[in-house]
Amino acid sequence: MLQTVNLTKNYGKLTAVNQLNLEVEAGELFGFLGPNGAGKTTTIKMMAGILTPTQGQVFLDGINVHRNPVQAKSLLAYVPDQPNLYEKLSPREFLSFIADIYRMDRTSVERQSSHWLEIFNLSDRADELMGGFSHGMKQKVSLIAALLHEPRVLFLDEPTVGLDPRSARMIKDLLRTLCEKGVTVFMSTHILEIAERMCDRVGIIQNGQLLALGSIEELRTRTNHGQSTDNSSPTLEDLFLELTGGDEYTEISQMLEE
Repeated sequence: MLQTVNLTKNYGKLTAVNQLNLEVEAGELFGFLGPNGAGKTTTIKMMAGILTPTQGQVFLDGINVHRNPVQAKSLLAYVPDQPNLYEKLSPREFLSFIADIYRMDRTSVERQSSHWLEIFNLSDRADELMGGFSHGMKQKVSLIAALLHEPRVLFLDEPTVGLDPRSARMIKDLLRTLCEKGVTVFMSTHILEIAERMCDRVGIIQNGQLLALGSIEELRTRTNHGQSTDNSSPTLEDLFLELTGGDEYTEISQMLEE
């Protein structure tokens, strides 16, 4: 469903993403992990057709995202870590605007909007201007807007940031339900526990280079991790720190324990 071929993005002398090759299957929940500045958001924006690659290609269901942008974007939705909403609109007005862009049936949109607003506990705020909304509330509206046209590929950049525990749990359950229906979810997150519990596979990127790719068990095998001395399997956090050079974190922890 999602494929990148030698995907590269340069900003002057800086290579933000370098020769990235990925394949993500339909119905897969894929976690994209990496330290700050690793290239995660740049990659997602190229996949979603927001940034033009310096080199390489992105395909959604065989459609070249940058050569056939309208056709490709009809299949996808993108939710950034910082929601960009029109603050002088209400959630209901904003959803109506998004529906018009996708040329959706008005009756269907009104029904779906009411459904999602109720699920995300926003029904009583649906006609208020979004300028006074919290980050978490804006994130919910952004996600509802992404789901309206029933995308086949959903790109999420830090989807649980700013959400209360109930909403974060609801989104996790929602994403798994979407995947069971065949939707492909490509998600970046810094919360490694979420990635470990939710994702079918993860990719770890650093300095624009893909360091590791596979399921948690596959990563344990590739890093020569069996069980630790206390007979417990290493967590994704352990694997992540080892792969991305987490020696400084270990040293700091040891200093704090002294």
